[in-house]
Parts: sequence; C-alpha cells; structure tokens
Amino acid sequence: MVPVEYFFVLSAILFFIGVFGFVTRRNLIAMLVSIELVLNAVDLNFAAFNRLLHPGEMEGFFFSLFSIGVSAAESAVAIAIILNVYRHFKSDSVDAIKNLKK
Repeated sequence: MVPVEYFFVLSAILFFIGVFGFVTRRNLIAMLVSIELVLNAVDLNFAAFNRLLHPGEMEGFFFSLFSIGVSAAESAVAIAIILNVYRHFKSDSVDAIKNLKK
C-alpha cells in the first residue's frame, strides 16, 4: 500500500506546476489547463485526507466527485468564453483581452 504522504507530495507538485503555468503562460488554453491541474491537486488532497483521517468512510471521495463536476462545468464555460474571444480578436492570447478595457 502506498503511504499517504506520497499523495500529499504529488498533490503539492501538481498544485505548484499549475500555479506556475497559470502565472507564466499568456495563452488562454494553457491557463485553463493550469487551473485544471490545481483543481486535480485539490481532488487528490480530498481523497488522501479521507484515507488518512476517516479510512472507512467515503466523504472525501464524494467531495472529489462533486469537485470534478464543478471543474467540468467551469471548463465548459471557460472554453465557450475562449472561443468567443478568439472569434472576436482572432487571437487566444491574454494580451488580446486587454483591448476590451475602455
């Protein structure tokens, strides 16, 4: 059986990769993928803390499933917004959105 600490380390690595990708990228799709990495780190933490604190119960896994559903809805809305930005500005860069400020 894999120790729970490994899951926490993996979650921290996923979280920091996601934050780094969000801060450094200027492409909207890459930023969305980075946000998804952060949300996957949160899901992994839910499952790991459930296994650590309440091994016989399933609350952490249900929170993970709920979070995955919210992430899917967030991704669908974000992709729709990105498509509209691309249609209007012919670019998927964050710099193109700065033209909206007037």
